[in-house]
Amino acid sequence: MTRQQLSEVIDALTPEMEVQREQVLRARRGHERLVAPGAGAKAKLTSADRVLATVLHMRKLAPMHLLGQLFNTTAMTISRAAKDVRPLLEAHGVHLTASTARFHTPEDVARFLDTDETKIKPAC
Repeated sequence: MTRQQLSEVIDALTPEMEVQREQVLRARRGHERLVAPGAGAKAKLTSADRVLATVLHMRKLAPMHLLGQLFNTTAMTISRAAKDVRPLLEAHGVHLTASTARFHTPEDVARFLDTDETKIKPAC
């Protein structure tokens, strides 16, 4: 998936994710909002972060705990995001295959992303 494709998917899913979030909050409260949108606790991940974390999870690039570290949150937050976003991705026809690269630590990711062309990258 290219950056442009990811950006297009994020733009397409963001309004649906906001509607989904409002439905979950309404069900939890048991009634409509009593305060204006934007009040209250802020989401731990932005819509773009939620989509990206789900794409990385679906590609099986890293375990949940590493994704949590990379997004400065918990594995449980990443798991909830993936659970919510995956059906939306599938509804939009986004089907991802598992990657052959696997990362287990933040250092593995940094080493893979190192752009120094004079270094030899280890095979993943």
